[in-house]
Amino acid sequence: MGKAAVAKAFADMNAALAVLIAEADGCGSEPFSAADPLAGLADGCLDILAGAAGVQARIAGLVVSAAGTYAVTARAAAPPDPPVQALERAIAAEISCVMAIGDRAAGALLARSHALTTSLPRTLAALHNGTISWQHATVMVDEAATLDPAGAAALEAHFLDPDTPKPATAAPIGEIPAYRFRAKARTWRERHHADSIEQRHAQGVSDRRVEYRPDQDGMAWLSAYLPAHQATALWNKLTALSRTMQGPNEHRTLTQLRADSFAEGLLNSGNTTGVTGAAGAGDGGERTGPNQAPVRAEVLVTVPVFSLLGLTGESAMLDGYGPIPPSMARDLVATGADSFHRVLVDPRDGAPLEIGRTSYRVTKAMRNWLRLRDGKCPFPGCNNHSLDNEADHLLAWHNGGTTGVSNLGQPCPKHHKLRHTSSWKPTPATTTAPPGWTSPTGRHYTSEHQDWEPPHWPHQVRSVSGGAGSVTGRPPDFAYTGLSPGEEALERLLHAPRA
Repeated sequence: MGKAAVAKAFADMNAALAVLIAEADGCGSEPFSAADPLAGLADGCLDILAGAAGVQARIAGLVVSAAGTYAVTARAAAPPDPPVQALERAIAAEISCVMAIGDRAAGALLARSHALTTSLPRTLAALHNGTISWQHATVMVDEAATLDPAGAAALEAHFLDPDTPKPATAAPIGEIPAYRFRAKARTWRERHHADSIEQRHAQGVSDRRVEYRPDQDGMAWLSAYLPAHQATALWNKLTALSRTMQGPNEHRTLTQLRADSFAEGLLNSGNTTGVTGAAGAGDGGERTGPNQAPVRAEVLVTVPVFSLLGLTGESAMLDGYGPIPPSMARDLVATGADSFHRVLVDPRDGAPLEIGRTSYRVTKAMRNWLRLRDGKCPFPGCNNHSLDNEADHLLAWHNGGTTGVSNLGQPCPKHHKLRHTSSWKPTPATTTAPPGWTSPTGRHYTSEHQDWEPPHWPHQVRSVSGGAGSVTGRPPDFAYTGLSPGEEALERLLHAPRA
């Protein structure tokens, strides 16, 4: 059948799309709901959007398969021993012309199609099934690019194999935005890369730089490639400083204030009367303008206790960034950097523990706990890691709600306002799982979960304790936030009561 089958398939698709467009425009043959046509149309459009996302993914899978097969056949049909570079350029040019895209876009499509069709079968299958988007597939290709074949297969299996253990309420990767999936995939890659994070970080440090790029309309970009703890501290410092400048008489947005504070801090670094600058990460110093209180930006460093003691080499977690080398975490703890707060995690399962109180006021320790539990604003797809996320009672205090971690969320200001000015409502949380959300239409959306992993147990500890597998559960009344490192902490962890 060949070309005739292809032509008929696309004709059928176009006819189906015409039906869906008419339905989305409210011009269907009959209403979605005779009793309430307006509400029925709104609900029907949501069904169309959900279905369209799956169709878009399948179309992307079709494009990948067609591009990959074309490239293979074009190479096979080429004259013997053609110049490789010229052949690949010709193949990309054909794709560029037939799809009306640029040469670079065509080259990128061919490279990703090759990776998906040769090295990432689970990802390609998920595209064909419509369970992940093209953007998700691109993330998988990018994160697997520097892994060996075994590592790429393990990365795929972790996120796409249904038999991989996950929290019961964890959303499949296709149900979270691709940029959030990138953060999760990057975290997994950092933890499981064949080369140690210390080796890779050392190379990154040697490549640190500042780059300048002119742009349109009298503007330009200035960006810095820095060690994660420095970049995170600088960003949080700029945010905290800019927050102090907001007020009824300040017309600049938070984004504009960050840019102005950054520029003024650098340009006036030698001027004692200038605007507050962004202090270096961990320097403990605060430069302030006249009558301005010092501004500190707090960053949580979550580190396995054995790694902190130098018994294992696994990575720590920098709040708002992801995995960092253990040497960086140990340095932040040892130097007593004021802006960094260490959080030791239980070696039995990798998670910190519940802390709470019975009064209405949410303590600083509880706010830190919420940041550890949620990682960000818990609204699905929100990426706000900033320190101005607001503690919120899920069941209101005046309705009998308690001030325990399991009854608290930490939405960003935008989604906190959404909760109290619309019919969007959070669902119950637990000590280890953030609240989900229910929309005005009754649809339930699951929040992301932190990607905790059980820390590694050093050989000498396993031999004494009988192995990590024999240590189960966690002590119900022991919190590690603010705990000083050392042998006393290790002894307490090993001999804490079994749950």
